[in-house]
Amino acid sequence: MGNDQMTHWPRHLVLSFLILLAACGPDDTTVRISGETMGTTYNVVLVAPRPELTTGQIEAAISDTLAQVNAQMSNWDPDSEISRFNAAQTTDPVSISPALAQVVRAADDIHRASNGRFDVTLTPLIELWGFGERRPESPVPSDAEITQALALVGQARLLRINRDTASLTKTNGKASINLAAIAKGYGVDAVAARLEKLGIDDFMVEIGGDLVTAGNNPLGGRWRIGIERPQVGSRRVEQLVDITDQGLATSGDYRNYFEQDGVRYSHIIDPRTGRPITHNTASVTVVAENAMLADAWATALLVMGQDQGLVLAERLGLATLFIARNISSDDPRFIVTATSSFEALQQAPAATE
Repeated sequence: MGNDQMTHWPRHLVLSFLILLAACGPDDTTVRISGETMGTTYNVVLVAPRPELTTGQIEAAISDTLAQVNAQMSNWDPDSEISRFNAAQTTDPVSISPALAQVVRAADDIHRASNGRFDVTLTPLIELWGFGERRPESPVPSDAEITQALALVGQARLLRINRDTASLTKTNGKASINLAAIAKGYGVDAVAARLEKLGIDDFMVEIGGDLVTAGNNPLGGRWRIGIERPQVGSRRVEQLVDITDQGLATSGDYRNYFEQDGVRYSHIIDPRTGRPITHNTASVTVVAENAMLADAWATALLVMGQDQGLVLAERLGLATLFIARNISSDDPRFIVTATSSFEALQQAPAATE
């Protein structure tokens, strides 16, 4: 799963983004804080924080929050709460923290709403396909190997969540949970909640492409986010969106893949088939009420692909942008399709220039 340190999460989902802040020059009222966490980087932009708060105090609050999220949900920390749950090969109920219960409940809701396209028990398939540590000579998994791995995939079958007692039960003691596709978004939200407790109203928090915004940008308008064109070697912006008090995440298939015998295999795996996706959708961006939901839904809808995902996103009112490859034409441009909720964001008053 890559060369990240044991305290970090794997780059299982490469979420592409570009933040276009309205402020272009120095601004004495804007504080920018960056660092590393979860196997990736984080960036926080604060607009006119309370003068009695020092940058050091804010940095300490952010670091403390991220450390706590890692201690609960990192699959790469053997002492984390989720790692201990995975290691305990028991079918007895296990009490879990309120934070972990919140994430698992959200994962369960999205798993069911997406008809199993989002699944936190995917680890056996991720390991089977070898993304992150694959060698050119590694063979493509056989049908028998995929079938064997699928026996330990399927959270509706393998996990039981008691929402009243905040407990989690495995139906098979060998089952495990990987939160890489949702907990990073939760980490963004946790940092945002900590900033709000400090009395900061205007900010943007981003971790590895998942982000949440609050209030105004440095020039007093909504935060302008650029969605990257899903093309290897390109850092061009395909679409702009202005948001505030919302989370955003993009899931793409174009940075982590391998090719063998002329076939391209994406790291985005369909939990129902046990195989990488084969449709033409290259990336999905979701704007939601928080980064956790945006993170998980971007993954689920990318697994589904535009044809099915657009129908579900419209039915659920999800603000979603699909970018698909135009393989039926020599035209190199991508096909961009938005739900009505996403188009409504585009029609709102623009950010202050």
